[in-house]
Amino acid sequence: MTGRGTGPKVRRVLAALAVLAAVSPTTTSCAGGPPTVPPSGVDELQIPTPSADPRDFVDGVDNRWFPLEPGTTWTYRTTGDGGDRTEVVSVTDRTKVVQGVTTTVVRDVIAGDNGKVVSETFDWYAQDVAGNVWKFGADVTAHHHGRRDTTGSWEAGVHGAEAGLMMAAHPRVGDGYLQEHAPGVAEDQSEVLSITEQRSVPLDDYEDLVETEDTSALEPALEQRKYYAPGVGLVYAETIGGGNLSVQLVGLTRG
Repeated sequence: MTGRGTGPKVRRVLAALAVLAAVSPTTTSCAGGPPTVPPSGVDELQIPTPSADPRDFVDGVDNRWFPLEPGTTWTYRTTGDGGDRTEVVSVTDRTKVVQGVTTTVVRDVIAGDNGKVVSETFDWYAQDVAGNVWKFGADVTAHHHGRRDTTGSWEAGVHGAEAGLMMAAHPRVGDGYLQEHAPGVAEDQSEVLSITEQRSVPLDDYEDLVETEDTSALEPALEQRKYYAPGVGLVYAETIGGGNLSVQLVGLTRG
């Protein structure tokens, strides 16, 4: 990766993250963005800046908890709501420029036991000079009885959407942030609960996991726990409120 210097926009966000645990619980706005809404247990929910500065980002994504090396593929087995399904997440060799930032394109395909594709999503990620991973949008296509549904698609800089923080360079217990900010379309938020978790999944046994609580302003009843392994990424997820779903890593091929 090639660093290009820390611009003022990202510096403001990183400074805010650094004092996250110390701020008082209140509804505020950050860097001219819309008001934040704190999730349970988080003093203040951080949001990114309204527009990105390409100078604040580097080539590629090698965050310890969210590595995206082109050619890498994760295979997950999903059980619960909607029946048994297989999810395959692949880091492509494609890029997409969003707000002047060159992002890495990740393809996520979910299929039923019959092999029929349920949904296909292309997510766009970029890493800043400090090692934080940002999500710049998603191209979502769900298939319902032969019909295509693109609900959930969004792009930073379009219709008020802003890039969200997907994974911090150095997660700390109590950190909270918006992963997506597309009003009325995608409003996922995350809080770090632990950085020392352990979890066994079909592929392997993992430790020193980052555990997050993920919620959405659009689905208040939904609550998920996700577990990220160093050098691997997401290895397990479960819905603990508003549904019944578990996702386990069953396969991994490196790029």
